[in-house]
Amino acid sequence: MKVMRHSRAQQFAAARAFTLIELILSIAIMAIVMIAMNAVFFSALHLRESTNRVIAESMPIEQTLEIIRRDLLNAVPPMSNGILSGSFKVGGDTSIGAGEPVDIEFYTATGVLRANEPWGDVQKVTYGLRQSANATARGRDLVRGVTRNLLASMTTQASDQWMLGGVESIEFSCYDGSQWRSYWDTTLTDTNLPSAVRVRLVISNPVDSTSRGRPVEIVVPIDSPSALSQTQ
Repeated sequence: MKVMRHSRAQQFAAARAFTLIELILSIAIMAIVMIAMNAVFFSALHLRESTNRVIAESMPIEQTLEIIRRDLLNAVPPMSNGILSGSFKVGGDTSIGAGEPVDIEFYTATGVLRANEPWGDVQKVTYGLRQSANATARGRDLVRGVTRNLLASMTTQASDQWMLGGVESIEFSCYDGSQWRSYWDTTLTDTNLPSAVRVRLVISNPVDSTSRGRPVEIVVPIDSPSALSQTQ
């Protein structure tokens, strides 16, 4: 009787145990699941790093375009009898400093008023590309020149502000009401400000390879009275 009970107990224990094939299959399934989870995890990390790089690159561009937009929105129209208002030039042979070429030159009311400085809010600003100080860097540097002392008896040196590096090209176009023009000069034939200014910025080596060669574009409307009405 004891032998029969012992035999049944062994059979019951053998029925509850896993076979070697079952153990191998379960380990293989767990390995496949872990590989899939690992691939998803590293894909998520790669996507996060790529997103962070794109955001880190786009932030200086957005800040630069916002400064340009603010300057253009506050552009001061030319006045025949005004001292603190001057020309609005796009293209041509405009230069700042020691003959450095610029793409646009105009007067804007974006100067910061400080108690320890005698300057008003009107200042002359220029935007132009210059060779980068880093010889290995791709593209050129976008520089903003600012002149605060507009009543000086002699020509004063503009204060250069580095805005953005790695710029392949920047283009300013003026809208005269019917077409976009790459040249504008209120000291010659154009007596008033343009109706709008279009800015196209091309980055030489963007993080997103699909946007290489594609310009970042903004259009800034300029709402200002004509020089004739201001004189009157």
